[in-house]
Amino acid sequence: MRISPRFSFAMISGVLLAVALPGAALADIVVGVAGPLAGAFAVLGDEMRNGATAAIADINAAGGVLGQRLVLEVVDDACDPKQAVAVAGQLAAKKIVFVAGHLCSSASIPASAVYADAGIIQISPASTNPAYTDQRPGPGTFRVCRRDDEQGAVAGAFLARTFPGKAIAIVDDKSAYGKGLADETRKAFNQAGGKQALDDEYTPGARDYTALVSKLKAARIDVLYVGGYSTDAGLLAREMKDQGMTTLLVSGDALVNDDFWKVAGDAGEGALMTYPPDPRKNPDNAALVEAFRKAGTEPEGYTLYTYAAVQVWAQAAAAAGSTDFANVAAAITAGDFKTALGELKFDDKGDVSAPGYVFYEWKGGKYDYRSP
Repeated sequence: MRISPRFSFAMISGVLLAVALPGAALADIVVGVAGPLAGAFAVLGDEMRNGATAAIADINAAGGVLGQRLVLEVVDDACDPKQAVAVAGQLAAKKIVFVAGHLCSSASIPASAVYADAGIIQISPASTNPAYTDQRPGPGTFRVCRRDDEQGAVAGAFLARTFPGKAIAIVDDKSAYGKGLADETRKAFNQAGGKQALDDEYTPGARDYTALVSKLKAARIDVLYVGGYSTDAGLLAREMKDQGMTTLLVSGDALVNDDFWKVAGDAGEGALMTYPPDPRKNPDNAALVEAFRKAGTEPEGYTLYTYAAVQVWAQAAAAAGSTDFANVAAAITAGDFKTALGELKFDDKGDVSAPGYVFYEWKGGKYDYRSP
């Protein structure tokens, strides 16, 4: 099952408005996107909304799914487990057939049970905690991103190999994503012979990291690995610079967005993070990326991941000849999908086969692949 994606994005401003209005007259199939639309993670939620909206615009411009037009319902889960369950219930009540979401693993994992019970396909573009698919509640739960046990293995081995004899600290924000990633990194680091000088945790959104950074300074930490999101990592970088530290900050995929630099400023210079190969650099995506940019949107971070999640569902529904939950779930498991992330397949747990993690580096306010 290979259906080429449409990268037209034609007449984008008008089409985006049309698909974002629930109840539009020509709409036949309602799908959803769920992520954080306010607060500290709003920039990431915006990426998801932009990706889903663009994908639906292109699908509708190409004739829709099974001859029917798509309409998008957007809900805010605030990356909060309880709110995620609540908005999942709202989407179920509106009888959507598919949701691209959620962003945070702490939201996706509890929401997945709601979708499974309601017969709704869920494809997360960003939830990397292994438990999301290891504890899969049903056959309709998938993700187009890789897992934190893979990301942590890359990061932990890198820390041990690159910084022998250096004082390394590993801290996390106690969330399903942040703690899960830090734990996997710690495990791989220790297996490679490393031993961290300090382990600690922090409360996300705390805004003041003076005490934690003072502890890092007292321990003479050379490298700080952060399991958490971009805003907190940026504040940690700033506080370390303010306290006269030259510690290198290393983190995961949540730092691959401009929000990190907006918070950290030049304190973020040299920061490293893991992320799969950038889909914007894929020549096959040149027209799509240009269309986003002409519309005033940089398709970074989870934008194209969400775009791809919608593509997978649409192609599977077309192959199944139906939007029925069981038929589409089976089509996704059996299918081979051509997407903005390249060729994708899924295993029996709902995990994706896609390129693994590589390192990126922040330089002069921009990030790109780390030089060898």
